[in-house]
Amino acid sequence: MEFKELGTTEIKVPEIGFGTWQYRGGSEPLRKAIELGAFLIDTAEMYGTEEAVGEAIKGRRQEVFIATKVSGNHLRYEEVLRAAENSLKRLGTETIDLYQVHWPDPSVPISETMGAMEKLVEMGKVRFIGVSNFYLKNLQEAQACMTKHKIVSNQVKYSLVNRDIEEDMLPYCQKNNITVIAYSPLDRGALSSKPLLRNRRALGVFQRVASETGKTMSQVALNWCISKPNVIAIPKTDKVKRVIEDCEASGWSLSPQQIAAFDGALRSPSP
Repeated sequence: MEFKELGTTEIKVPEIGFGTWQYRGGSEPLRKAIELGAFLIDTAEMYGTEEAVGEAIKGRRQEVFIATKVSGNHLRYEEVLRAAENSLKRLGTETIDLYQVHWPDPSVPISETMGAMEKLVEMGKVRFIGVSNFYLKNLQEAQACMTKHKIVSNQVKYSLVNRDIEEDMLPYCQKNNITVIAYSPLDRGALSSKPLLRNRRALGVFQRVASETGKTMSQVALNWCISKPNVIAIPKTDKVKRVIEDCEASGWSLSPQQIAAFDGALRSPSP
């Protein structure tokens, strides 16, 4: 497993972690991920999976980087503090490594929310602050409110077929050393299964590149994602064999020609 720095924290995290939205796999898949070096596990209070993550990491807390999120419905100052306490209890830990605002709420001043996030760091309950589903304007406004800490990450949808962030968010994050955590990097399975990929031109490229690299479609799609500077990916699976497969997307590289072939078949937005 290869690693990348989280923002400017000097903390190295795996370029492949695992998400737990709608996760029902029990402890074994997550423990296998940790064993293989994919020790970043992402959850959220609204997922209802924090307790499952807590169970999976029992006895291994020091090996794991836990990321969770406060719901976008709980962004008042006291609500953020209370949500963090509840997440800590469900996770069975004293500290959240990366606490993220799940989505912005225009009815709540962002300064109030980020003030609570910074307070959690001061209290020792959170190590690093991130956001999720923030557009560039949201991200810039949130960062401008920070007085002592930086936003180290933005978790957003990003894959070969969901490339909107390439227009402004991705370049901004790369320029400012903010980690992009790509969720749905396999487009909910469409990039890992031939029957689900309806773009025939893209399917042809996938099949050729998979053959050239000796990798699966999932591994090719994930490798494309993490080939981008400042980007890590968090696929989700309930199966141990898929955890192993996804972890093997790290440690090798697509060629410039292969990446260009994907760009030709699945064009990114014009700048």
